[in-house]
Amino acid sequence: MAASLLSLSTFSFLLVTLFTPVLIWGLRTLRLTQPIRAELPPDHQAKRGTPLMAGMILLVGVAVSISFYPRPLVIFLGGTFLLFSLIGFADDFKKAAFQDPNGISGKTKLVFQFAFTTALLYLLLRFFNASPELNLTRTISIGFPLLLYLGVMMLFIVGTANAINFTDGLDGLLINVSIPTYFFFFLISDHTEVKMFSLVMIGCLLGLLIYNLYPARAFMGDTGSLAIGGSLSFLAVLEKVEILIPVLFSVYLAEQISVILQVWYYKKTKLRLFRMAPVHYHFSLKYGWSENKIVMVFGFISWASAFLSWLYWYVFLH
Repeated sequence: MAASLLSLSTFSFLLVTLFTPVLIWGLRTLRLTQPIRAELPPDHQAKRGTPLMAGMILLVGVAVSISFYPRPLVIFLGGTFLLFSLIGFADDFKKAAFQDPNGISGKTKLVFQFAFTTALLYLLLRFFNASPELNLTRTISIGFPLLLYLGVMMLFIVGTANAINFTDGLDGLLINVSIPTYFFFFLISDHTEVKMFSLVMIGCLLGLLIYNLYPARAFMGDTGSLAIGGSLSFLAVLEKVEILIPVLFSVYLAEQISVILQVWYYKKTKLRLFRMAPVHYHFSLKYGWSENKIVMVFGFISWASAFLSWLYWYVFLH
């Protein structure tokens, strides 16, 4: 089984590696390129005109997963990835087609995210034996009334998906941070479907990374980042490791919290807590870190977070 899963991951890697240049050519031909916000540093202004929405290529992973292992759970995970990707695509398309850095309104994105999350949570509870409880250890769990659990999980999933979306700000950053998280779910899951989906997504991300490393030939955009965020959030709920979220998703949460603190601090003092938020820009502007250094350090933190999460899972949840 391990060999066949690795073969699927390798196959996905090769497909993405081969077809991403075709997608980049098409996006460039259609002039679907990234608009750059005026407040971003000069090195980011130089990225104007880079093709956007390359995250569409990650749907290769969904197609491969469902084609080779058309089980209900695989279809659910693929559907989750696709639905969140559609929200990101709508946002990216407006940005690229109209050269509007704002894309669709935040309210519109949230409405669709909550709608899709509600439907997917219902399916998860109804058909995949998910339970409305929080596992602290293998023997200790906290049960919640169903409606309260749904409300908390909706906020968690939408919040986490957007936190992961914030992380997609530097060339290769989100991919380097997401691979350890998918690998964590591959290691801990008893579901063959989850193991397969996680490995296939790692293969796809590695294929896209070839074209997304600095200087990026294309940006994945919200089309990819929201899809990654939605799928990782639902994997955490499916595997009942919500207790590990503060550690496992530490980089994503730090990015989101930096934005929240920046807004709060500015409203209180009219001063900036960070040179720019999300926090990865702060390391660039204040300390002069290169994009590659930030990506490397944040990737290392993500691997460390995945290891610590696995350690807790192995000792207390396994």
